[in-house]
Amino acid sequence: MERINVTRSSMPSFEEYCEEIRPLWESRWLSNRGAISKEFEQQLQSKLGPKHIALFANGHVAMEVAIDAFHFPKGSEVITTPYTHCSTTHAIVRNGLKPVFVDVNEKDLTIDVNQIEKYITPKTVAIVTTHVYGYICDVEALDAIAKRHNIKVIYDAAHAFGVTYNGKGIAEYGDAAMFSCHATKVFHTIEGGIVAFKDDKVFSQVDILTNFGFVDAEHVAYVSTNARMNEYEAAMGICNLRHLDDEIAKRKAAAEVYNRMLGNVPGIKLIQPQPNVVMNYSYYPVFFDGYKRNRNEVQALLAEHNIFARKYFYPITPDLDCYAAEYGQLDNIPVARHAADTVLTLPMYADLTPEQAKHICEIILS
Repeated sequence: MERINVTRSSMPSFEEYCEEIRPLWESRWLSNRGAISKEFEQQLQSKLGPKHIALFANGHVAMEVAIDAFHFPKGSEVITTPYTHCSTTHAIVRNGLKPVFVDVNEKDLTIDVNQIEKYITPKTVAIVTTHVYGYICDVEALDAIAKRHNIKVIYDAAHAFGVTYNGKGIAEYGDAAMFSCHATKVFHTIEGGIVAFKDDKVFSQVDILTNFGFVDAEHVAYVSTNARMNEYEAAMGICNLRHLDDEIAKRKAAAEVYNRMLGNVPGIKLIQPQPNVVMNYSYYPVFFDGYKRNRNEVQALLAEHNIFARKYFYPITPDLDCYAAEYGQLDNIPVARHAADTVLTLPMYADLTPEQAKHICEIILS
């Protein structure tokens, strides 16, 4: 039987990509913000809608630079979610900031906005939180909290490329929003990251911070990194952007099969669609909570049929080896812990056919 992985990269045709990179053989300009990168930035701005767009070598370094661009004092506190990829927390810590974990809500596993303010202190400078599986945070509540306390909101929007809320691109919410363009995402540039910035002054730092801190050829103003996207990645982005709407439509067709077959099964929980949100079907999480088989048993059963689902996110960030000594005993995040213990993300990608999705469900329900 054909192997079905949890995800699979969408690709343009070989001929389309070759045509897009053909100018590189003439210009020999392969990196350092060439013509293809500039064209890609313009297309992204049109598609996503934010005031400023910056390209990066990958999503993690994009998140690090996005936080760095605000120049928060070292040792400051950042409110964040425990239910996210470790990259989110790493980016906070590697900037010399202290993560303060707040639990997620049961409805969509984004940060619980009703709990945030009791954790804000005079040391708090920002909320750094995640749009989970493409389901968005309560952006309006977070904006109101940030304004009341004069702090910033930075989104890890790695799962949310192309998502809109009330007709507005999710890139337009928050002080900054990072999108991962890793090959496994809805939209990718092979590797890569994108950050949308709202503030002109903050954005003015970005070119310097992505290029070793160089202000000009002879002056380095910051201890920084090399975070630039290359032209081959930008070319892949241009190609994939052309096909994004079709790719999302294919994902939706598979998701509808999952919804229909798993939506009313006792012991199986799904996240419900959010009002006024146009989804991208980035991932398909299922929670086995009281089902006849537990999450690990379902994962093993699928693997026997050459189908590979993923426990995503498990373990939660505070329980990872590098954080467990300080955060592993937290007792204020029960919802995140329970979700991590029951979640299984099923295969979801554009080439997954409705028939394959049906077969996966039949195995789970057998």
